[in-house]
Amino acid sequence: MTLPRLVESLLRPEAYPERPERVELIQTHISYILLTERFAYKIKKPVNFGFLDFSTLRRRRFFCREEVRLNRRLSPEIYLGVVEVVERDGEYFMEGEGEVRDYAVKMKRLPEKGMMRTLLKEGRVTEGMVRRVSERISSFYRAERTSPYIASFGRPEVIRRNTEENFRQTEPYIGRTIEEEEFAGIRDYTRSFLSERRDLFTRRMEEGWIKDCHGDLHSGSICFEDGLVVFDCIEFNRRFRYSDTLADIAFLAMDLDFHFRKDLSEALIRYYQEFMDDRGIEDLLTFYKVYRAYVRGKVEGFEIDEEEVPMEEKDRLLRRARRYFRLAMAYTRRSPFPILIAVCGLLGTGKTTVALELGRRFNGEVIHSDRLRKELAGIRVEEHLYLPFGKGIYSERFTKRTYREMIRRAEGFLRDGRNVILDATFSREWMREEVRELGRRVGVEVVFLECTAPEGIIRDRLLKRVREGRALSDGRWEIYLRMKGIFQPFRQGEAFRVDTSDQACLDSFMEWLGF
Repeated sequence: MTLPRLVESLLRPEAYPERPERVELIQTHISYILLTERFAYKIKKPVNFGFLDFSTLRRRRFFCREEVRLNRRLSPEIYLGVVEVVERDGEYFMEGEGEVRDYAVKMKRLPEKGMMRTLLKEGRVTEGMVRRVSERISSFYRAERTSPYIASFGRPEVIRRNTEENFRQTEPYIGRTIEEEEFAGIRDYTRSFLSERRDLFTRRMEEGWIKDCHGDLHSGSICFEDGLVVFDCIEFNRRFRYSDTLADIAFLAMDLDFHFRKDLSEALIRYYQEFMDDRGIEDLLTFYKVYRAYVRGKVEGFEIDEEEVPMEEKDRLLRRARRYFRLAMAYTRRSPFPILIAVCGLLGTGKTTVALELGRRFNGEVIHSDRLRKELAGIRVEEHLYLPFGKGIYSERFTKRTYREMIRRAEGFLRDGRNVILDATFSREWMREEVRELGRRVGVEVVFLECTAPEGIIRDRLLKRVREGRALSDGRWEIYLRMKGIFQPFRQGEAFRVDTSDQACLDSFMEWLGF
C-alpha cells in the first residue's frame, strides 16, 4: 500500500501535540482519517469527482471549516475545529510552527464499540435504540430552516441531475460491481418515477419537507456512547444535503435493510412518521431507498479503484458494492431482501451454536434439521435414538423428506421477508442444490457457512453430548467417522469456513459478508 509522504509522516506519534502511543489510519475514497487515543484527524484527499472537488489547498481548507460548522448542528461537543498540517525539517506535524501544507478536521475520537455499525454486526441494536435515533433526527429536521432556494433542490429536475450523474459514473463498473440488467432496471425505474410522479415532488416542496439535512445518514455516522452522537454530515455539496427529510432518513432505513434488519428499518420509519407526522410516503420512500442503495454501490466501486486500498479490502468492497446494487434492484421490484444462511458441516463442529447466534444477530428464523427430523417422525425432541448409521429416521429416504420440509418452511419465511438460518450437515451436493434453487426461486442471497474444528475437540464434544444427553442431535463419534467418509467437499470459494474452536470465528464471517 503506497501512501503520500504527508500521510506516512503523520503516522509518527511525535507528529501530534498530545504525543499518543500510536497512530492508526483509516481511509475512504475522499479522506485520510488518523486516529490517536483521544482524537480523530480527518484530511481531505486532493480529488475531484465532479460532485466533489478537494483538488486545491484553498478548497480543502474551506470544506474543513464547512464540515465543522455543519456538524456542530448535531454534535457540537465532538467537532473541535480545523487544524493546520505543517512541514518542518522535512517532516509533517499536526498543528505548531512550520509551512502549512494541508488542513485537518479535529474531532474527539468515538469508540468503535459504540458505533451503530459495530452493534449491528454484533446483533445488539434494539428497537428502542432506533427510536432514539429517529427522535433525535426528527427534532433536528424540525429545527432546520428552509427557504425557496433550499426548496428548489426538491424539484424533479434537480433530483434527476443527481440520479443521471450516478448512472454516468457507474457505467465503467458494469460487469464489475453491477450487472447490465440491474443497471438498466434501476435506471428505467428511476426515470419513470421522476417523470410520472412530478406532482408528488412538487407537493413535498410546497409542504416544506425540503430542508438542510444531514445527507449521509447511515450506521457509520451514529454512535451510542455517552448518549447518542450523530456526526459526519455532507459538507462538500449542497445538492446532496438540501433534500427531502424522507430522502435523508431513507438512507439509514436502507442501511438497516442492507444489514438484513428489516424489522429495525420498518421501526425507524414508523417512528419517523410519528415524530414528523409525515404520512402517505410509501412510494416515495421506496424511490429514495433505491437512490441511496445505488449511491452506496457507486461509492464502494470508487474505493475499489483506489491504489492505497489493500487487495483483501478491495475484495470486501466488491462484495459490498454488488450487494448494494442488488438491494436497489430488489426495491424496484418490491421484492423482499432477506438472507438465507445454510450453516453446514460434520457432526460436532458447532453448527447449532453458530446457527443460534446468527439467528440472534439477524433476528432470523432458525430451522434445525435435527429438531425437524424428530418432529416429522412424531418423536419428542429430547428423546434420543442412537441408531446405526443410515437407519430409521436417518435413512436416505427420511433425510430427503426432512430436507425438503426444511426448504418448504424456509421459503414461507423468506417470502414474508424474514431472514432464515438453516442448521444441517448439508453433506451431499443434492442438499446444497435444494438451497441454491430456493434462493433462485425466491430471489434472495444464499450463503453457505461451513463449520469446522480440530478432530480432538469434535471427539470431546460428541462424547460429552452422549454423556449429558442434552443436545438436539443424536450424533456420536462413530457416526462422525462414517459421515466424514461421505461428506462431499464444497466447490472452491462456495462456502465460507470457520473454525468454531475460535470464539471470534463469527467476526471474520461478518467481515466477509461486508459488515
